[in-house]
Amino acid sequence: MTRPLTRLNPPDLWDSTQNHHSQGTLVEAERLAFFSGQIAARSGNALVPASLLEQTEIVCSNLRLCLDSIGATSADIVSLRAYIVDWGPEKAAEVFPPLLAFLGDAMPSMTGIGVSALFSPDLKIEIEMIARAPK
Repeated sequence: MTRPLTRLNPPDLWDSTQNHHSQGTLVEAERLAFFSGQIAARSGNALVPASLLEQTEIVCSNLRLCLDSIGATSADIVSLRAYIVDWGPEKAAEVFPPLLAFLGDAMPSMTGIGVSALFSPDLKIEIEMIARAPK
């Protein structure tokens, strides 16, 4: 039986739940899967959409495929780390709707990191993920 993840939000830290994530996640002795950063690339299709919104939708779809590969759901996500080109509050309207749709009620630990560029000049977002692998 898989034990629940314990979301950590110490009361002396700012309330991150308003931003749909937790300050930390406690994982009891479980198997973990570490997924490389997912980009807006689809199998057999080299075309990358221009908008950050569309790229985020593809990235979230790829993250879902990663979870499916280990029989996990978004509730099993321990941590996400998003790298976003020229990240700032104005881009949240493009990133958060598909990301929140992907996460549902899960509130994993999450970090957004602004970068000047990713591997290809067409890429605007890359997200890596750690998830619990159900037994």
